[in-house]
Amino acid sequence: QVQLKESGPGLDYTSQTLDLTCSISGASITSSKYYWTWIRQAPGKGLEWIAYIAWSGGIFYSPFFGSRTTVSRESSKNQFTLQMRSMTPEDTAVYYCAAGSKQAMSVNKDDYEWWGQGTQVTVSS
Repeated sequence: QVQLKESGPGLDYTSQTLDLTCSISGASITSSKYYWTWIRQAPGKGLEWIAYIAWSGGIFYSPFFGSRTTVSRESSKNQFTLQMRSMTPEDTAVYYCAAGSKQAMSVNKDDYEWWGQGTQVTVSS
């Protein structure tokens, strides 16, 4: 059983930067062959794929977010992280980490074997 859990510190209003961490239990971020993924869901909208970091260390970003997103991992802690800069109210959403064995920019829930519970991020204007 794999468990994923998102945690803060969350949004820094001074720098308009979001920092999230996904902690993994029941699997290894470096040897369990998953694509460790960040996905979000804005109010009233569908899932939006952000980026993944593969067990091999390869990283792929959604072109939609451009250069304002960085994903990394801390192997010793079995965690991966998301940093999103220049946050605006349009970035208000529930942010999820997920793990899937398919290499795909999928927004289909069934393509991911494991999900975190999600964390609400609200950006005020």
